[in-house]
Amino acid sequence: MLIYPRIDPVALQIGPLAIHWYGLTYLAAFGLFLFLGRCRLKYPPYASLAGPGAWSRKDVEDLLFLGVLGVVVGGRLGYCLFYKPDYYLGHPLEVLALWQGGMAFHGGLLGVIAAMLWFARTRRRPLLQVADFVAPGVPTGLAAGRAGNFINGELWGRLASPDLPWGMVFAHSGSMQPRHPSQLYQFLLEGVLLFVLLWCYARRERRPGQVAAAFVTGYGVLRFVAEYFREPDSFLGLLWLNMSMGQWLCLPMIAGGAGLWLWAQRRR
Repeated sequence: MLIYPRIDPVALQIGPLAIHWYGLTYLAAFGLFLFLGRCRLKYPPYASLAGPGAWSRKDVEDLLFLGVLGVVVGGRLGYCLFYKPDYYLGHPLEVLALWQGGMAFHGGLLGVIAAMLWFARTRRRPLLQVADFVAPGVPTGLAAGRAGNFINGELWGRLASPDLPWGMVFAHSGSMQPRHPSQLYQFLLEGVLLFVLLWCYARRERRPGQVAAAFVTGYGVLRFVAEYFREPDSFLGLLWLNMSMGQWLCLPMIAGGAGLWLWAQRRR
């Protein structure tokens, strides 16, 4: 068994200013998106676009800014609505208390979709073209977020067999039994693996919407699998059919992504 090494969540303290590891992972996520977005400009169909429809580095920077707003606002509202609606209805001002933690990927995804809609409308770009551009740069951000979860020692996994070589004891979980380090599973599945598959898939020109559809479906499937190793939220537990809230939220993603891919394939 491995023992989780308690890591100080503060990476650097300068007087009253504290720089947290979790904040640094968010910065890494945004920096990676900026780098990968500039790389995407070299590949089809973006490299061949000219005139008013051409993409530039400024577009990548603007998308990043709007995406940050979408992730923060959507992620927070998604957590409040999907996971603790009764509590936040009774304490509406605490929705703004971001420092208390509580972000949901599925809410962040909706926030990013809203940001892409705004960008597509104001820049007069096809929404599917924008979504296909954004999708390959998302998994690295997810990987950075899961690294932050591990550093914070949060969102640990379910109980594991004592024979599991990488089983890890999270003492602050209230149990000294080994658990799955599910943050690392999600880092590898939703982050590294999904990025490699999606980046390779997007290197060739696809029908509009298919790269975005591949991301939505791929994330939904990999997150659904990872949830079997992740401890469900204590205030929710397992829901109908012994599935977690995360798994139930992944089902419409899988169905919607597959439907979008098939629609794009048949579309002229």
